[in-house]
Amino acid sequence: MSETNNPVPENALSATECKGLAQVLASVGDKWTIMVVGALSRGSLRYNEIQRRVSGISQRMLTLTLKRLEADGIVTRTVFPSVPPRVDYELTQLGQTLRGALVPLHVWASKNKETIARNRMDAAK
Repeated sequence: MSETNNPVPENALSATECKGLAQVLASVGDKWTIMVVGALSRGSLRYNEIQRRVSGISQRMLTLTLKRLEADGIVTRTVFPSVPPRVDYELTQLGQTLRGALVPLHVWASKNKETIARNRMDAAK
């Protein structure tokens, strides 16, 4: 059942559609994607600023994440002709819609993190 209590058809997606959807969800649901989108939610940032805001991300992982997000059309990369060259990253309109979809997840996680931590401790006993 969906949120509107309308029945969801059982074979609504073909195998190809399901695979495509799974790929998109794996990409946008990735830990580093969520953190980078969050870092860029207040506006454009330079690479080093993103790295400072995304605690624990390696240079390699940040580079790979930004390249994937740029290829997906979620982030734009702007190079300014200066010495040394300045590069800014910013969410696109599509990226802003992703940010909007992630906000409720962030609120839910913040609200329930202590309960989940408690449940994990109880399960480990």
